[in-house]
Amino acid sequence: MSPAAERLRYILGEDDDTPTPTLFTEMDTLQHDGDEMEWKESARWVKFEEKVEEGGERWSKPHVSTLTLHSLFELRTCIQTGSVLLDLEGYSLPQIVDDIVDRQVADGLIGPELREKVSFVLLRKHRHQHKKPIHLSLADMGKSNNSPTSRSPHRFPSSASGLHHSTEDLRAKSGSLGRLHPAQSRSMNDISDKPSTDQMKNKFMKKIPRDAEASNVLIGEVDFLDKPFVAFVRLAQATTLGGLTEVPVPTRFLFVLLGPHGKGKSYNEIGRAIATLMVDDLFSDVAYKARDRDDLIAGIDEFLDEVIVLPPGEWDPKIRIEPPKKVPSADMRKSVLNLNELGQVNGTGTAGGPGGGEDEEMPTPHELGEELQFTGRFCGGLWLDIKRKVPWILSDFSQGFHIQSISAVLFIYLGCITNAITFGGLLGDATDNYQGVMESFLGTALAGTVFCLLGGQPLIILSSTGPILIFEKLLYEFCKSNTIDYMELRLWIGLHSCLQCLILVATDASYIIKYITRFTEEGFSSLISFIFISDAIKKMVGSFKYYPINRVFKPDYVTTYRCECIAPDQAAAMAFNVSVPLADDNMTDLVSGSGYNLTGLDWSQLSKKECVKYGGALLGNACKYVPDLALISFILFFGTYSMTVSLKKFKTSRYFPTKLRKLISDFSIFMSIMTFVGLDMLVGLDTPKLIVPTEFQPTRPDRGWVVMPFGKCPWWVYVASAVPALLVTILIFMDQQISAVIVNRKENKLKKGCGYHLDLFWVGILMAVCSFLGLPWYVAATVISIAHIDSLKMESESSAPGEQPQFLGVREQRLTGILVFVLTGVSIFLAPVLQYIPMPVLYGVFLYMGVASLAGIQFWERIKLYLMPAKHQPDFSFLRHVPLRRVHLFTLVQIICLAVLWTLKSTVAAIIFPVMILGLMVVRKMMDLMFSQHDLAWLDDILPEKDKKKEKDGKKKKDNKRTKAAEPESDEEPKSPLPPPVKIPMDTIDLPSAPDPSVSPPTQPPVSHCE
Repeated sequence: MSPAAERLRYILGEDDDTPTPTLFTEMDTLQHDGDEMEWKESARWVKFEEKVEEGGERWSKPHVSTLTLHSLFELRTCIQTGSVLLDLEGYSLPQIVDDIVDRQVADGLIGPELREKVSFVLLRKHRHQHKKPIHLSLADMGKSNNSPTSRSPHRFPSSASGLHHSTEDLRAKSGSLGRLHPAQSRSMNDISDKPSTDQMKNKFMKKIPRDAEASNVLIGEVDFLDKPFVAFVRLAQATTLGGLTEVPVPTRFLFVLLGPHGKGKSYNEIGRAIATLMVDDLFSDVAYKARDRDDLIAGIDEFLDEVIVLPPGEWDPKIRIEPPKKVPSADMRKSVLNLNELGQVNGTGTAGGPGGGEDEEMPTPHELGEELQFTGRFCGGLWLDIKRKVPWILSDFSQGFHIQSISAVLFIYLGCITNAITFGGLLGDATDNYQGVMESFLGTALAGTVFCLLGGQPLIILSSTGPILIFEKLLYEFCKSNTIDYMELRLWIGLHSCLQCLILVATDASYIIKYITRFTEEGFSSLISFIFISDAIKKMVGSFKYYPINRVFKPDYVTTYRCECIAPDQAAAMAFNVSVPLADDNMTDLVSGSGYNLTGLDWSQLSKKECVKYGGALLGNACKYVPDLALISFILFFGTYSMTVSLKKFKTSRYFPTKLRKLISDFSIFMSIMTFVGLDMLVGLDTPKLIVPTEFQPTRPDRGWVVMPFGKCPWWVYVASAVPALLVTILIFMDQQISAVIVNRKENKLKKGCGYHLDLFWVGILMAVCSFLGLPWYVAATVISIAHIDSLKMESESSAPGEQPQFLGVREQRLTGILVFVLTGVSIFLAPVLQYIPMPVLYGVFLYMGVASLAGIQFWERIKLYLMPAKHQPDFSFLRHVPLRRVHLFTLVQIICLAVLWTLKSTVAAIIFPVMILGLMVVRKMMDLMFSQHDLAWLDDILPEKDKKKEKDGKKKKDNKRTKAAEPESDEEPKSPLPPPVKIPMDTIDLPSAPDPSVSPPTQPPVSHCE
């Protein structure tokens, strides 16, 4: 280990729980206009660099700082030869400048005769980018020169500094400031001592964290110096220094570089180098904890170890590198130092070692957490779920009061009522209206509200599923053919299934979910997503059958198109009047009230419906004409989907302020629906509309709201119903728990814990309740639940310019789910409003849900690799470690399994769908014979029993490391099979008169501008 790395290891290894504040760095350069001088802001950093565009009077786009290697070497020289003042007690800029100059004079770096000139330059006025140019502000500068000011330090400390000094201390400091020379006293009038109004109103403060501190870099050329004047200052406490910084952020660090004329470009590059270092996570830690200049030099050396050099002939230095979408964390570099493993160049090391790069490490194992640990106690898992959720009860409601919740409620509500209407209609056809749209609405509202109010994971949305529909259809056909009462048998199946679910809860049966790996999760979720996509497209294609496009219509022959109502002949009319009574009241009123009889009607004036009603005949080639409703329906369908996708991505666009972009993105679904509902009303065509029940009564008139358990079926049915109930239980268990695993993925960063046992408990109870009321059974809906989570994702509001907002997690609360299902229940009373929503618009919402739920699924990304040449494939981590042919083989197995599930879903065999989900787990177990554990670790997850040995080995390694760390270090170098890392010599400068004994001079030092 190098001496620099050893030094940093001890600096960063010190126990300090206080996090390092974010640094805002500003670089000002000295501008000359005749005899006038001022400091002008030229660049700033929060995370990435922003330059002031020359002549454009604006900020550049944030970009990655590209530094010359020579500038870093020169910066190292500057720190080594200049003045370093650490933990300086500074309360005002004049006092700090005075201390810097005194140190330079005391160290013999400048002569006493230069004290006044240096102080005069450093206390010139600072003009920031939002201020007027120098030639326009001279009058203002003259006014400020005539105003009296005070040099007392009590005017300068900010409340953020947190310092309280006695009057004697202030007087002592004031006395020391009294030693300032007249030139310095006059120069104090040229810099403001308090933040200006422009600083306080600067909108850039929104991009800076609240606890941030500032580092100021001052670079300039003067004619009275013959060698550079360099100083690095760290204040003991961050202090607001008036107009020094663009924003009212307290200053902690100062770097000053003044030098003779002719080397301004080199000075500017050195300033950019130190500014870039100050916003580097690791070096900023070093700067805060450094004890002397050697610690700072060690920090620069570590930075140089990680620097990557771009050949000058292979790229254009004028190109500004766009900030990456994901910034790598500095935790790896820090952990390497703490583990005594530094020594790799550019982060490379032994494969799989703790000091290796991120590529060499094994992927993070897929852990389901303590929620699925087997307790071995009766209802042990259920009790732990309740204890885990009770502390969050208040926040589950308070966190729902946010504008984002409104958009989530509207989005999921429309998805739920569309699903309820679709499922209710299909269920009514399958059960002869014993269960229909009305029951579907009521059941959705009841089950969803109870689950979101009391369930373990309220982000899950309950809905009916396709396998349940198939089961209901087969059960009804069985009862009809065997003259068994369908509702009573269904009640007993629901009661047995409820009991079986409760037994599973009591015995911690959800423990087996730990064997469901990404292979099974992605197969299940992909299937459900494809079902949503295919159903939306099928319904859209179906509209072309109901409203076919009139392909035979020719505009040039429009004069020949006609349709007439022809009266039947007299004999047929007489026979019609005698043999067929006029049962229709309206028709009777029409005929009798108007004095007409069928023989005296003017058939040519009747409408198409009246002509058919009265027995007339339609004659003409235009009688079958239907407006092109299919075309407008497709426009509404695809327009809703495409507009939603576009608006959802709008938050990353370049238009409008950040808050407005985010608002548009959150309400993208609602805005798309309202846009195309308005378009439909504007066109005025009779497109299919959303039909909602308007009366609160069962769909079938001869059934009530409560199903009695006895009286209609023989006694053996009550016992035998436990057999089909077992199949329903398996279906409910697999659907519910796999959906819960997908919702509770670690990628969603949920913080309130899961509740697998509690969720299954309430699903079982709701099955019994719905069975008594004759309502459909409900289970977790994968796609709608994923859409619910996506609509509630939170991102950081304060992000550095150029930095992508960080995903913070999901707004975990119960309010949105409860409101969705309450609105579903009262939709009966909203029928006058909902009837204006075209069904193609809701099909577009379904299509969006299905496509959006595929995002982030590795299986889907691997499918797309089949169509990509190798050179165009994304840089996925698994492609770096697993051969492409093995990746394709793994994907092919998943595709085959998905095809089998799709085939089963499309037939009567869909009733065994949950058993096939268990079959996926068997297939995954067999894949251990086809793939190595290394490949499976990258493409999937290692099964628990395979992971036990690795966990034991990992614990042994950790124990060995702890033992080694606890032992006193010996003077001998640790033995390593690797050759020592290549080190770039850093000591490329002439040393001062009192050189550091730890640094040896090079043989041929290059010329440095800091000497």
